[in-house]
Amino acid sequence: MAGPIAVSQPEPGIWRERLLRIVDEPLGLAGLLVLCLFATVAVLAPFLAPYDPTAQDLGNIMQAPGAAHWAGTDELGRDILSRLIWGTRITFRTILTVALIIGPLGLVIGVISGYCGGKVDTVLMRFTDIVLSFPSLVLALSFAAALGAGLGTAIIAISLTSWPSIARLARAETLTVRRAEYVAAARLYGASHLRLIFLYIMPMCIPSVIVRLTLAMASVILTAAGLGFLGLGAQPPSPEWGAMISSGRKYMLDAWWIAVMPGIAILTVSLAFNLLGDTLRDILDPRHAR
Repeated sequence: MAGPIAVSQPEPGIWRERLLRIVDEPLGLAGLLVLCLFATVAVLAPFLAPYDPTAQDLGNIMQAPGAAHWAGTDELGRDILSRLIWGTRITFRTILTVALIIGPLGLVIGVISGYCGGKVDTVLMRFTDIVLSFPSLVLALSFAAALGAGLGTAIIAISLTSWPSIARLARAETLTVRRAEYVAAARLYGASHLRLIFLYIMPMCIPSVIVRLTLAMASVILTAAGLGFLGLGAQPPSPEWGAMISSGRKYMLDAWWIAVMPGIAILTVSLAFNLLGDTLRDILDPRHAR
């Protein structure tokens, strides 16, 4: 008997052509360029930072932005620009780690739930609903407080609260894809359940998951900043953006730049992810593809 028929998925060239359409989307392209810029800064932080981000200079505290310190100094005389540059590393490390956790986890849970149906679907989706019923920041705070303060525990806490939206999206996609003709034909040709899930159904869910992940990164950044602001994220003297805002809030009237500069960085990266995610949704969603 002949093997399973080929999957009628878009060829790699089609996906490449769709992704190249981002050049024709000014907002999406702007978001991508901003993220590339910040990623480059994160990689080259040791070479770009003009000062040691943890070096204190008590004779130069709370200096306004100027030629010597473009973003000013904080209450301990540390150069804020250098701390922002090194803080980019912490932010992107958090983003990448969370994405690598919640993407595959949510995808597998959602696809299995949608494909199996019945009791398996009920159990998995009820557990997902339970996690979704709690505000993500409150739940992340609970996990971080229980596990102890630190960047690693913040990443775990954020991951534990961010996967349900990915799972529900993957389940919805699976419920549609599993009825496709090529899946039915592959099943008639004797394809196993694992083969159907991982080679026929899951690849069709990946574009939507990528879009959802991109849009979720803005929320991840804000949650990580919130944990840092409350002292449950990266610990001092690490230049984490949320912790920098927390330390600068006491000096808003006298030295606004201490809190405003990291706030601008958080706003810029979050907005860039939202713009890129909206554009990817229009490009990768077949209903919007031209």
